[in-house]
Amino acid sequence: MQNNIKDKVIIITGASSGIGEATALLLAERGAKVVLGARRADKLEALAKRITAAGGEAIYAETDIKKRDDLTALVKLAVDHFGKLDVLINNAGIGPISLFDDLRVEDWDEMIDVNIKGTLYGIAAALPVFRKQGFGHVVNVISTAGLKIVPQQGVYAATKNAVRTITEALRQEAGPDLRVTGVSPGFVHTDFAESMTNPEVKAQIIAARDKMAITPDAIARAIAFAIEQPANVDVGDIVVRPTAQG
Repeated sequence: MQNNIKDKVIIITGASSGIGEATALLLAERGAKVVLGARRADKLEALAKRITAAGGEAIYAETDIKKRDDLTALVKLAVDHFGKLDVLINNAGIGPISLFDDLRVEDWDEMIDVNIKGTLYGIAAALPVFRKQGFGHVVNVISTAGLKIVPQQGVYAATKNAVRTITEALRQEAGPDLRVTGVSPGFVHTDFAESMTNPEVKAQIIAARDKMAITPDAIARAIAFAIEQPANVDVGDIVVRPTAQG
């Protein structure tokens, strides 16, 4: 297949580690110009240096996706620096899961603010640019948690299924010039568990992760697959999970 990634300008949120970092490295290796956003500026700086040292192009900005202005600024950075924006990857997310009886309402609020509102803020920032250009691609990283509902993950799965609904509705509204993709990872070996505030649940998730998780580059390859398709091919939904995951 022709390299349809080369020279594309691609924003990645949550780019400082895990799936975001792996995706940035893979896409930059294939010739994309990556724009990195996350809260940890030191990690972004190190990643950008790693990419440029390997001959790639990368810029970054400290970005809190709970703040709409941060995402507006990230999109502006991409367009001002590179002259366009081809892809927005809404990857940043958190999962401080717990039983409903624990009443960790602050965690519920945080998941809603990051996972749902953060995704919407990204869309709100990028969509006008895409419409003006006449091309663009939104990739939303979702989760298999929304496909198989289990205890402790009720609110997290609800936020991810909200993103799934947003993704499909946006795809239908996008028209013939824009593309929209949802990618649902299963267990992936990242620091995702660090956002969990319940020590027992956190230990359970880490144990399950260490037993069966796949590496972040597996998700990066799925994202790259969707991006590299011809402009008139829209990959709507991808699920990537370990073979051992039930």
